[in-house]
Amino acid sequence: MMSLFTIPNLGGAHLGGWRHPAAYANTVMNLDQAIEVAKLAERGKFDGVFLADGNGVRDMDKPALFAANHPSARPGVFDPVVLMTALATHTTRLGLVSTATTTFDEPFHIARRFASLDHISHGRAGWNLVTASNPGDALNFNHSEFVSREDRYGRAEEFIEVVRGLWDSWAEDAFVQDQGAGQYLDPARVRKLNHQGKYFRVAGPLNVPRTPQGHPVVFMAGQSARGKDLAARQADAMFGAGDSKESCQADYADIKSRMVRLGRNPDTLRFIPGVSIFVAETSGEADDLYGELNELISPALGVAYLSKIVTRDLTEFPVDGPLPEVPDTVIGGSSVRSFVLKMARRENLTIRQTYQRVVPGFGSPVIKGNPAQVADALEDWYAGKACDGFMISNPIMPVALRNVVDLVVPELQRRGLFRKEYDGPTLRDHMGLPKPDNAYFSNTGLAAE
Repeated sequence: MMSLFTIPNLGGAHLGGWRHPAAYANTVMNLDQAIEVAKLAERGKFDGVFLADGNGVRDMDKPALFAANHPSARPGVFDPVVLMTALATHTTRLGLVSTATTTFDEPFHIARRFASLDHISHGRAGWNLVTASNPGDALNFNHSEFVSREDRYGRAEEFIEVVRGLWDSWAEDAFVQDQGAGQYLDPARVRKLNHQGKYFRVAGPLNVPRTPQGHPVVFMAGQSARGKDLAARQADAMFGAGDSKESCQADYADIKSRMVRLGRNPDTLRFIPGVSIFVAETSGEADDLYGELNELISPALGVAYLSKIVTRDLTEFPVDGPLPEVPDTVIGGSSVRSFVLKMARRENLTIRQTYQRVVPGFGSPVIKGNPAQVADALEDWYAGKACDGFMISNPIMPVALRNVVDLVVPELQRRGLFRKEYDGPTLRDHMGLPKPDNAYFSNTGLAAE
């Protein structure tokens, strides 16, 4: 069954989306709107909502882009786990996936935070593990310079091992809570971690019992070999960043083959690329919305946005000239940056053509048309092993998400590609993922060391 997630960006996933007359107004720190979006996604039987995050205010050195509300600037956003915890109390089945970094946080904090969310939501928590790709964020965490790629990935690899170990601190039957006998817990059913590694020394145990899902669902992204290897070993789901069906097919085959080489069943990871959907009852109406939003983007703003993506100031170059040479890799890295550069080079795009291709979906492929046309495209990707589902960006909120729920989802259901009802209460149930065994406890006693 196809998985569907959506990104609940209240300002919309288009640089002009927040300016459209049908868009939400006053979106800054608006919990009521976030709740409305979550309920809308749950009405559409989405697997979950997925909240990206950063660790600082960005783009202040790019005044035009900063003033125009580029989403990754994040001048006013909720802490994602706090927001997801609030949304948990207003939904009953929707998965709640939040981003948290291994570069600036500690394993015990992450393990406790997401285990708590999993309990509060009765098994709907997901953690999007990132290594933090913005050099300026380091300055908010007592670092004078950005952490090297080697240290970021080395730390992340050890980090997830520690977190999973902490999530297995308790046997599922550890908390007896026998009022008559006066026994609250069984001391034989808890285990200290006593981890000592290159980056972390963590005693444990975690002060949160084993969660409804065993472990919250772990998402990862990353286009580097190191990032793919980490996902192949540890991820339950991978957020794909490709510019086409073909590039996603290549990444899908790559990550699944890496899992096989590591001895993992490839069906235990769901590959979820991002797409931006412009859908209306007719293809003409979808085209009109697409055009209306793009008209809200001036060339100066488009160039500023593209400059941010490719990490080079493009304002000195002719807008109708070719994209200049830029390094393939930079400090921090970016999967979106990588595929935008590949697309521009492959198709010999000008700067204008490149930003016009990128802005409507903020780097994600754009799928546009009437419900049948959009469903055709989604089915083609899914059947063609380009994905296990989709992370849907909505160019204008809440209209775009409502159109997906009311127009596209019924068409996918009619074709037998998407659920009509949730299969179970947890995010793992929605995604068809197994509950992980406890590494240290069986149902009857300690597992072999």
